Amino acid sequence: MLSSEASEPDQFMRLSIIICVYNERATLPTVLESVQKVDLGSQWEKEVIIVDNCSTDGTREYLRGVDMPSTRIIFHPENLGKGTSVRTAIDHCTGDYMIIQDADLEYDPGDYHLFLQVVAREQPAAVYGSRTLGGRAVYEYVANYLGVRFLTALTNLLYGAHLTDVATAAKMVRRDVLKSLNLTGTGFDLDFELTDKILRAGHEIVEVPIHYRPRTVAEGKKIRALDGLWALRIIIRDRLLPMNHVLRGTL
Repeated sequence: MLSSEASEPDQFMRLSIIICVYNERATLPTVLESVQKVDLGSQWEKEVIIVDNCSTDGTREYLRGVDMPSTRIIFHPENLGKGTSVRTAIDHCTGDYMIIQDADLEYDPGDYHLFLQVVAREQPAAVYGSRTLGGRAVYEYVANYLGVRFLTALTNLLYGAHLTDVATAAKMVRRDVLKSLNLTGTGFDLDFELTDKILRAGHEIVEVPIHYRPRTVAEGKKIRALDGLWALRIIIRDRLLPMNHVLRGTL
């Protein structure tokens, strides 16, 4: 169920858009413009939480001049990792749902309406934007595609899920569910920890197909093979955790 202030489907609702940034000066202005322009419909308003992870390429200086409605910008004093940035943003979210938006151009904010259509029908715990739903394979590197397929299959096996893209960055989660999870990840591992703990808590994740434009390492892609090995460790670890490490306030 939704929290009390958004328990009726015809009530005005808020979407918190989390944008974690590290050295994305070239793409961030375009992303922010797209987020600003996206129309959520008459039932929704949006807030934007931007967390800069101590960028060194001019992103930090650019953000100091950003003036967008309903936007909060937080500057980390040092590079604390993407997962820490997401958790920092979560602490400041006030929306009924939150969605993670990468600061590059791989994911299109114009797809938010696909997520909100699912929310209008089902009010699910979480909605993920799948890059492979329907048999698509939009990747620059074969190794990345195969790695995601393996990690997704392992997650489905260990958690009884039916996901097609566990590694997608486009994750929308209902606030009460998000706040209940004991998240500890500091890097890209949080993407997998979030999924693990949503499923361990007994919630279903609904997927929608989204547009995806993969970028190359030369264009700034930061995921490496070592991140995949770390994700494998996290998926196995979280399946074995006692519930007091999955949910906050449990004994």
